[in-house]
Amino acid sequence: MRLTVFTDYSLRVLLVLASRTDALVTIADITEAFGISQAHLMKVTQALGKTGWVDTVRGRNGGMRLAADPRRLSLGEVVRRLEADFALVECLGEDNHCVLTGGCGLEVALRQATEVFLRELDRYSIADLVNTSPALAQLALWQPITWNTLPGSDNSRTGQRPN
Repeated sequence: MRLTVFTDYSLRVLLVLASRTDALVTIADITEAFGISQAHLMKVTQALGKTGWVDTVRGRNGGMRLAADPRRLSLGEVVRRLEADFALVECLGEDNHCVLTGGCGLEVALRQATEVFLRELDRYSIADLVNTSPALAQLALWQPITWNTLPGSDNSRTGQRPN
């Protein structure tokens, strides 16, 4: 399975925003850090704003910040919401004309593999990824924060912002 460039860029934006909670981050900051197209990134940030995960502020001193709690926003949720198609082969898609459908184990195997993939992504929050991404500090001019574990959480990778 391969995620789209749109989802890839969206995940990068979420990681940067989760690591930078002290100020607004601009599109220019992110395009410079990652070397990606500003036009494409504008589409990404607009879509992230529509999900409610990101707040955007227009104007000269504008930028964006994470609106969602990164401890509760799972990687799986982001991927499910942003990826348009999980049909790895024709029989998993809406426009299925395969003559083997119903008599072949491939459909079941690939459907189960996709479910396992997404369940594994559900185990990681955006905060978890920030905590394990020292490269964020090297890319940017800020020191990423470290998220602590949520009280009562049975997932040791899920974090909580320090007080």
